[in-house]
Amino acid sequence: MKILGIESSCDETAAAVVEDGVRLLSNVINSQIDIHAVYGGVIPEVAARSHIEVILPVIDEALERANCTWDDIDAIGVTYAPGLVGSLLIGSLAARTIAFLRQKPLYAVHHVEGHVYANFLTQLGNGTSLPQSVPKLEPKFPLLALIVSGGHSQLALFQGHGDYRLLGQTQDDAVGEAFDKVAKMIGLPYPGGPSIAKAAEGGDPRAYQFPIAKVAGEYDFSFSGLKTAVLRTVQRETGVDHTFPSHELPGRVSQASNRNLQADIAASFQYIAIKTLVQRTIKAYHEHSPASVVIAGGVAANTELRAQLSQALPIDIEYAPISLCTDNAAMIASLTYYMSQSVKPSDPLSLDILPSISMSKTAWATDSLSV
Repeated sequence: MKILGIESSCDETAAAVVEDGVRLLSNVINSQIDIHAVYGGVIPEVAARSHIEVILPVIDEALERANCTWDDIDAIGVTYAPGLVGSLLIGSLAARTIAFLRQKPLYAVHHVEGHVYANFLTQLGNGTSLPQSVPKLEPKFPLLALIVSGGHSQLALFQGHGDYRLLGQTQDDAVGEAFDKVAKMIGLPYPGGPSIAKAAEGGDPRAYQFPIAKVAGEYDFSFSGLKTAVLRTVQRETGVDHTFPSHELPGRVSQASNRNLQADIAASFQYIAIKTLVQRTIKAYHEHSPASVVIAGGVAANTELRAQLSQALPIDIEYAPISLCTDNAAMIASLTYYMSQSVKPSDPLSLDILPSISMSKTAWATDSLSV
């Protein structure tokens, strides 16, 4: 069964073809990073206009690279939640129109749940621009998933496809958002995750002792306090106080007498941010004894996270390639296949987007959603 996936929840326009949920035939991504880097973050209106320009060419390219025609496609999966309103609208309207005209079943996919299914892609077709390698084995249930990105930080326990519950989530900033804000604070380019990781290679992760937040929920996260602690440290190290304009801090960092300040701040922040994620994940592992552990989302590409988690876990863990950690449509197509086995298709004439619905509200194989 061949599934066309479409993803446009933020600033990537993506389409992919996946066979039987595990075999990746094509994966096309048009990134807007260069456009938004000028602004230091995603501008929703700009993102939506870019999606309009490229959505149909991206879909056509995904079919071509998979050596497929529309007759070969058995169903379409599209991200309908969560995300930027304009971005979601473009992808969903394209998918709804195609599904109606081509008479293809249409499935509405939750973007965050989709990230987990990047780990189920264990086979590669012969299409161009595919990753060099993918995990060798599919994850087994029960499955513990750490889902971390610019907008989400949460732990979920899966008993089966569509049968999951949230164990914990961030109470303020997502970890990826914290990476972006700290990067901007010390003069590193957007997106913050890769730029901090690169800067941290030349820094001392124990140069500054940043705190791990204490939260009420045993599996919950908080990164707002860590971000503030970094801000106060940068202010102190550059000789200014809290009244100094934050947007002028990068200039002070570049002029600091400590020439390694930027790298040391990056390394120390990254170390504690990742340690926070790993501590909660290990606690959940020992409490729930899952058969597999996966990490998903853009921050899953972070090498420090992979290193700390591999060292802390008593079981082996495989990681999806970086191109499948950031936003992509292959994960959407994979999840769509499993949904198609037990869920009725959506009506393309009435499917609506839901920009802010939690993953905890969309489990499709169980009525028990709360911890």
